[in-house]
Amino acid sequence: MERIKTDLLVIGAGSGGLSVAAGAVQMGAKVVLLEGHKMGGDCLNYGCVPSKALIAAGKAAYTQGHAEKYGVADQKPKVDYAAAKDHVADVIATIAPHDSVERFEGLGVHVITEFGRFISPTEVQAGEHVITARRSVIATGSSPLVPPIPGLNTVPYETNETIFDLREQPKHLLIIGGGPIGMEMAQAHIRLGSKVTVIEGAKALGNDDPEMADVVLKNLRAEGIEIAEDALAKEISGKAGDITVTTEDGRSFNGTHILMAVGRKSNIDKLDLDKAGIKTHPRGIKVDDQLKTTNKRVYAIGDVAGGLQFTHVAGYHAGVIIRSALFGLPAKQRTDHIPWATYTDPELAQVGLTEAQARKKHGRDLEVARFEFSGNDRAIAERKTDGLIKVMVVKGRPVGASIAGPQAGELIGVWALALANKLKMSQIAAMVAPYPTLGEVNKRVAGAYFSPRLFDNPKVKKIVGLVQRWLP
Repeated sequence: MERIKTDLLVIGAGSGGLSVAAGAVQMGAKVVLLEGHKMGGDCLNYGCVPSKALIAAGKAAYTQGHAEKYGVADQKPKVDYAAAKDHVADVIATIAPHDSVERFEGLGVHVITEFGRFISPTEVQAGEHVITARRSVIATGSSPLVPPIPGLNTVPYETNETIFDLREQPKHLLIIGGGPIGMEMAQAHIRLGSKVTVIEGAKALGNDDPEMADVVLKNLRAEGIEIAEDALAKEISGKAGDITVTTEDGRSFNGTHILMAVGRKSNIDKLDLDKAGIKTHPRGIKVDDQLKTTNKRVYAIGDVAGGLQFTHVAGYHAGVIIRSALFGLPAKQRTDHIPWATYTDPELAQVGLTEAQARKKHGRDLEVARFEFSGNDRAIAERKTDGLIKVMVVKGRPVGASIAGPQAGELIGVWALALANKLKMSQIAAMVAPYPTLGEVNKRVAGAYFSPRLFDNPKVKKIVGLVQRWLP
């Protein structure tokens, strides 16, 4: 058994763990990194990267069949589903070297390709190694949650960890779960030629502003996706190629393949956390606002910490704990400035409070500024005018922004910046956006906030009249 002493031990080489390891070692710390599965974690291998690659393939197919409005004849796309999956694999392979063992060893990280488990409050065993670290970081991420629906174990099913390896195109894909993963995969597959039914126990895209979700869902249904809401799966039956989902209210849906997309569970089972005095809760590891566990020498970041489950959150967490673990500086996480996006077409993005949340928190102090994409010249030129931006404003400062429309995931960045730095609406209004861009919607919604104050204000008109009377 080899014993290793180090400054920082990172358990898990997903996006958060890699960010911690790279930052710490380049600042002079001794770092050991453990990964028992794939470098890059879920994001690179089963999540963000492959899903966006498959979405891109679907978009290319859709464009061929919907070009007539631009003066270009529609062509029925000839989709090679297996080749689309080759494209996905190539994208992963292109990015993989950046997350590889070789790169991190080149940076000076001691990489051990084994799972780690605690054997005491200060020691972690990984294969034939026992590591003692001044500080440890748990960054083991999450896995697809597969609920115990009766009959599910009798039929083949896909999750995000298997769907990207599927080479046979589903003739009719049933998707259990109408959240971001389910809706993204639904649109990608219908554009690639599959029939798709989404079965959601509550409301599709239910964590987003309902008005914004409706913009997206209307377009998805128009493309032919069947979206069954308030349809809680009760039983699954059948065999490969002939699967039936029956819901609590008696509805029945039949398809050839089934994808489970109902949520995520934190990866904690292999860690033996009790031996380290680390407590958990139903969503993952219990942490304080400094991301410290109940063992104050151990941090938990990203999905495993049970908060917002996004790759960029794990990266943000990495920055927080580097300040604490390496420099001993006080550093606390916050969530009010964290954006998220669903990469359907149109996209859906949010940062801060939704309108409903803001009304509940701020009451009469809340003002909601709105602007439709149909008033944006670039959106008109590209015939992508289905969209809306709403900004929730309290006493001149934005407290949240919701966007449904083309490139919403890009556009939300301005509002994430505003919330992170407590900017005022006047500072957004002072921005000059190039014309014609979709980015103008951010400035125009700020203008919509100020317009009543300027154009419908009798005092302003009176002042202008007096000034004009005295001007030479």
